Formats: sequence, structure tokens, C-alpha cells
Amino acid sequence: MSDHPPRFRSVLGPTGNKQLQRKPPGMKLEKKKKTVESKDEKTEKKPDTTPASPTTTLKQCSSILRRNSASMTASYSSDASSSCESLPLSVASSSSCKKPVRRTASVSSGTLRRKQVDEKEDKAVASNGDCFADGRKRCAWITPKSDPCYVAFHDEEWGVPVQDDKKLFELLCLSGALSELSWTDILSRRPLLREVFMDFDPVAVSELNEKKVVAAAISLLSEVKIRSILDNSRHVCKIVAEYGLFKKYMYNFVNNKPTQSQFRYQRQVPVKTSKAEFISKDLVRRGFRSVSPTVVYSFMQASGLTNDHLIGCFRYQDCCVDAETATTKAKKKNESDK
Repeated sequence: MSDHPPRFRSVLGPTGNKQLQRKPPGMKLEKKKKTVESKDEKTEKKPDTTPASPTTTLKQCSSILRRNSASMTASYSSDASSSCESLPLSVASSSSCKKPVRRTASVSSGTLRRKQVDEKEDKAVASNGDCFADGRKRCAWITPKSDPCYVAFHDEEWGVPVQDDKKLFELLCLSGALSELSWTDILSRRPLLREVFMDFDPVAVSELNEKKVVAAAISLLSEVKIRSILDNSRHVCKIVAEYGLFKKYMYNFVNNKPTQSQFRYQRQVPVKTSKAEFISKDLVRRGFRSVSPTVVYSFMQASGLTNDHLIGCFRYQDCCVDAETATTKAKKKNESDK
């Protein structure tokens, strides 16, 4: 046997390859002596000399990297802003000032498109006027292919201030039929409608037999529209009894002064307005039928309560003059009544 002391062998334990001390045969292991710490040593805190775990080290490295990247980004942004301020507008806009330039470009492109559309409509209106035999420029919805009765209605009646109660009642009834028919269809049936409804005299219409009228006019209008005309005639008679004239009732909504619109393009002409909605509500409150805001605004356009001829139309100025004349007459009449 050799004189060297026996060595301990490493044994693979259940928790891994650890150094386990196995007792060689015939040898006792030395027990570790417990050292008793003094009270002073217990109170004193020893510095933590244990090495940091890999997880803690990684967290510290990541936080340091984040701080470094933030400082680098701030420095880059400050450099970019200073360079943007120092460079000319054309150069700076191509580097870091891209968002405002994009917004400006979108606005300018929208304005450019609008101008292009306006130019096309101007050309269409100009060519439209040249296509008519008389060479007059009309509203964009009147074309050389339009029905002659529709063109005549535009040139002679549409937008002219109406002062007669029968004519106002007629236009209100015809406008109510627009929910089912077009102006061209309505105007083509106008002579027959005048025969059936007694030239749209509200008093005469209110006295007609409902069954006979429905049987006579069912081929011209629906039964709903026929009955609404008969009912509305009775309510017009009530308004006449209250105000003296149906015209006075209607013109009170515009202060006896027709509205003069200044539309240049067809797309600017509205389908209804707040004024039309207000009149519609009052008519419905009085028992009228088929008087939606859209119908009322069509009536206002046809009866001249509003002048919606486009400013390029030859009828625009004529209707403005007619409205001024009607306003002057209404003022003189009011003064004489006082």
C-alpha cells in the first residue's frame, strides 16, 4: 500500500454531477466545527460578495443598452431638427419635414382636382349654350336634348315670383307629384290635370266629388296624390280665410323678398333647405299631405320664392329683376294698407 492519503471520488447524484463525499472503508469524516459569532459580528453587515446571477447581468445590460439608444435617438433628432431649420425649404422638406409637406400636397391636389372639375363644367356650360339654336346659355340641367315643354317651363315660368293663388296652388300640386314623376312627365300631363282639377282653383277643387275625380285622373296620377290634392285644396281655403291670400301666407316665410341664390354649378343647388323644412312642418301641422321638405323646395324654386337659376343662365338676371319688382309692389301695398 502507498503512503498517500485516500482521495474522495465524485459520484453522480440525483441532482446532477456533484462532489459527494463518500466515506472510504475504515475512515471517519471530520465534522465541521461550528464557529460562534460574536454579537458585534452579527450586528455588522458584511458586503454582498456573491457573484451576480446570469439573469441579473442580462437585465442590467439591457437597461444600459436602452439608455444608450434613447440618448442616441435624442441626439439624432436634435441634429435633424437643427439641420432642417438651417437648410432651405426645398431641401429640408425632402429630409425630416415630410408630414407637413404631404398634407400640403394632399390639399393642393384636392384644390387642383376641384379646379379641373370646375373648368370641365364651365366648358360644358359654354358648349351647351352654343348648341341651342338661339345661342342662349341655360342651366346645366337643360340641354338641347331636353323636352321642348321642359325648356319652355324653364325659360318662362321656373324661378319667376308667382303672385296668383291659383298658380301657387297648381305649382304646389305639381311639385307634390315629383315623388312619382319627372318634370317632363308632369308638364306633358298638365293640360289634362287642369281640366280635371278645375284649373287648380282651390275653392272649386274643394267642392269636387272625390270618387269622380279619382276615376277621371287615375290614369294621370296615383290615387294617393289625387286625394292629397283634394285635401290640400280644403286647407288652402282655410289659409285664405285666415290670411286673406294664400300668397300672403307663403311670402311671409321669406319676408316678402324672394331669395336670390348665386350658384355657379349644378352640384351647388341643394335638394332642400332649412327654410323648406320649416315651411313643410307648418303645412303638415295644418293638415297638408305630400309636402315633404324636398317637395316644398321644388315648389319654392318653381314659384320664384327662391331663384336657383345658375348665374351663367340667361334667366338669372331676369328673375332677379322680377323679384325686385315684386318686393317693391309688396312694400307699397303694405304701406297703403297701414
